[in-house]
Amino acid sequence: MRIDFPLKLSTSKVYIELMCAYKRKDGYYHKAKEEGYRSRAIYKLKQIDEKFYVFDQGDTVVDLGAAPGSWSEYAVERVGKDNVIAIDLVRMRDIEGVSIYQGDLTDDEVLNRLSIIAGEVDVVISDMAPDISGNYSMDHARSLYLAQRALKFCDVALKKGGHFVVKIFQGEDFKNFLEDVKSQFSFVKAHSPKASRESSSEMYIIGKGYKG
Repeated sequence: MRIDFPLKLSTSKVYIELMCAYKRKDGYYHKAKEEGYRSRAIYKLKQIDEKFYVFDQGDTVVDLGAAPGSWSEYAVERVGKDNVIAIDLVRMRDIEGVSIYQGDLTDDEVLNRLSIIAGEVDVVISDMAPDISGNYSMDHARSLYLAQRALKFCDVALKKGGHFVVKIFQGEDFKNFLEDVKSQFSFVKAHSPKASRESSSEMYIIGKGYKG
């Protein structure tokens, strides 16, 4: 099954200019550059992990929508080499100790193949987001769909007791999705890490103790 609207949209020139201006002032952006990470998003996952204890050494981790790869960079530091699988629609540069695949996560066949490759998974993480259209309701709907795909992957691959971290834009269906996650995990929390931009509508949902 594929979504009936495109996930990739043309980002407006104004938005790009605003983001460039923000980067020039963004401490996390410069910190990621200085420390050799691919994007500032690494600090969101790091802050989530430090607060909610998502990873253990030796865990098998699947990073959905992983490009450019900073979440996988953090995950492999926490769980060890050859325990992280990353997948994205776009081609990614290699990360030492991470198995990288290219595929469309809106395709059920891709999700099923990935579950076979990964085997029993301890942690599923997803920082997936659609390109911003500027239409708040549309962006929320597309973000919700991607979060639902990540939750569906938990259904086919996450082992009982496993953990889940997923990004979703806030909107009218946010609470319903949160309740869906609560029905499948023993502990669930919606959280906005300090590294998230103040202007962003993004929220991270952390689920621990998958019920299976």
